[in-house]
Amino acid sequence: MTRKIKMLVIAGARPNFMKVAPLIKSMRARNEQEQQSAGKIDYRLVHTGQHYDGQMSDIFFGELGIPHPDINLGVGSGSHAVQTAHVMMRFEPVCEVEKPRWIVVVGDVNSTLACTLVASKMGIRVAHVEAGLRSFDRTMPEEINRIVTDSLADLLLTPSEDANENLKREGVADSKIEMVGNVMIDALVSNLQKSRASALSEQLGLARNGFIYVTLHRPSNVDDKQSLSAIMEELRRLAGELPVVFPMHPRTRKRCEQFGILHHDGNRLRVLDPIGYNDSLFLTENARLVLTDSGGLQEESTYFRTPCLTLRPNTERPVTLTLGSNKLTRLERLADDIAEVLNREPRFGQLPPLWDGRAADRMIDAMLRR
Repeated sequence: MTRKIKMLVIAGARPNFMKVAPLIKSMRARNEQEQQSAGKIDYRLVHTGQHYDGQMSDIFFGELGIPHPDINLGVGSGSHAVQTAHVMMRFEPVCEVEKPRWIVVVGDVNSTLACTLVASKMGIRVAHVEAGLRSFDRTMPEEINRIVTDSLADLLLTPSEDANENLKREGVADSKIEMVGNVMIDALVSNLQKSRASALSEQLGLARNGFIYVTLHRPSNVDDKQSLSAIMEELRRLAGELPVVFPMHPRTRKRCEQFGILHHDGNRLRVLDPIGYNDSLFLTENARLVLTDSGGLQEESTYFRTPCLTLRPNTERPVTLTLGSNKLTRLERLADDIAEVLNREPRFGQLPPLWDGRAADRMIDAMLRR
């Protein structure tokens, strides 16, 4: 008789979707194999509903081939405390009914922390995908989520050696740590053909290496009127040199409207509604420069060797700085850093180890071995 191993895979917000897609693909492939050395994987996809805007959520499920969630907690928005509490309250009864062997949490959003807390108190094993990342900035809510999740998880699946070192420094036992590579790259590799068929090039008249791709949404950049005004002024100046493509996060658009900041400026500053994953990959691969405050884009630009400026004082992904094509910048020196990047070669950097599109398989292997 085949022994089934039940897992609950948690997706809470848009950054999670690209990470759970390769895991589900790997589990499906194993279940289709005729011989199951470790037994079939009985998985359920749990969507907490932390992101409920269709533009920011549903489109990613469709593009990535993620099945309709088996369970949707429908949590919605709220403060960090309210959102975390609601996820915990709605996830606990799911665990009582499903009785999983493992829950798999990804990234660093509130849902990651909340589901880890519930499972740990119920004696359910937790595997954390993207474990060990640290910005060393505890003013970031995500940093608190990472630290607490890693302290409770039973299996810490890391994307890079620096993540391993962070965990060891915090006293995590070696037996709990396994470096498996970057699952975000799995999703990227699986979607390359689709992304390269994007219609954005024709729609916007974009040439390879002939435009700048911008995404900004973090409170430190967009919630302050002075900062956001300065950023938009720099983008308008930059659009005089190269077209700027800026799919604007709902939060950023709301702040522009609230502060009375002009965010359209002719044909060269193209402010778009939020775009899908494949269109984003297309822009990242073909841009002359990426300007972002997103963690995922730092990794994706490194894969494509596209120059990236990250408008943050720190990053939890230092391998994108040491090996990749990423550089940290700040508002006071943004214009100088842009000029420096535009004056160097259009592609540079190298792939970090195990960023090969097979991280999800190694993650499933690690869980099955335990």
